[in-house]
Amino acid sequence: MMNIWPFSRKGPSGFAASSTANEVTQGIDATGLTAIVTGASSGIGVETTRTLAKRGAHVVMAVRNVDAGRNVKNEILEEIPMAKIDVMELDLSSLASVEKFASKYNSSGLPLNVLINNAGIMATPFHLSKDNIELQFATNHLGHFHLTNLLLDTMKKTVNGSKREGRIVNVSSEAHRFAYNEGIRFDKINDESEYNRLQAYGRSKLANILHANELARKLKDDGVNITANSLHPGSITTNLLRHHSLVNGIIHSLGKLVLKNVEQGAATTCFVALHPQVEGVSGKYFMDSNIAQPASQAEDPDLARKLWNFSLKLTQAE
Repeated sequence: MMNIWPFSRKGPSGFAASSTANEVTQGIDATGLTAIVTGASSGIGVETTRTLAKRGAHVVMAVRNVDAGRNVKNEILEEIPMAKIDVMELDLSSLASVEKFASKYNSSGLPLNVLINNAGIMATPFHLSKDNIELQFATNHLGHFHLTNLLLDTMKKTVNGSKREGRIVNVSSEAHRFAYNEGIRFDKINDESEYNRLQAYGRSKLANILHANELARKLKDDGVNITANSLHPGSITTNLLRHHSLVNGIIHSLGKLVLKNVEQGAATTCFVALHPQVEGVSGKYFMDSNIAQPASQAEDPDLARKLWNFSLKLTQAE
């Protein structure tokens, strides 16, 4: 088949926008690694799970819909009979569900080498989560923030007991450039009157980068051998745009010409999670399996610190 993908120029890593998850992990042995992938039952989460399992990693699929997760697991096992995959329930819009998942995982005795914060919702109508927090911010950022904090001790123990660094990977988006002017709007997180679904999505994706950056700083200060990075997977034909029927229809019609498929969409996630080139690299933003430059807001250390403290208060509220 002729490759009409227009952005196939390779970057310093040797990979390009057209590279697939399979290509960027070629020759990598992930045997002995245990990885959690959130949102693993659809879109790039499925391909990320498949690729990591194919390379020998034990993958824990953290999914809201357990039945859908089991179906994906069975499909992957048909293709890769030796794959090690578990399915666990996780609803990131509920802090109680996050706590239940983390408690179950931490008491399971499983190690944790890689945490991929992949799950997300996009441009939804205004809605509050079960914890009364704007749904996109709650699901895309806060749930992952809380999950990461609750699993960090298990990852530290794994890292201390092995000779391999831990990696935390936040799947963000170039949409972080289209957040509200102030970025996060801490005092208006739940303001329905000024809610814009696309800017609110951008805010949650900006939060993903700021979270990874502040976490990277804290881990470095603590001298812990764990990295934290964020990435833009590319514009992909997935079901994220299901709340925009017209846009969705147009995108799926033109998608094969201008957008990445899921194999290409999962490439940067898998690259950041597994590739030796990323060893020791932390607090960076990746795109097309190469380090990229995010918006200046995303690199603001004061904003990152403010978001961290704000998120901590929200997740520790009684």
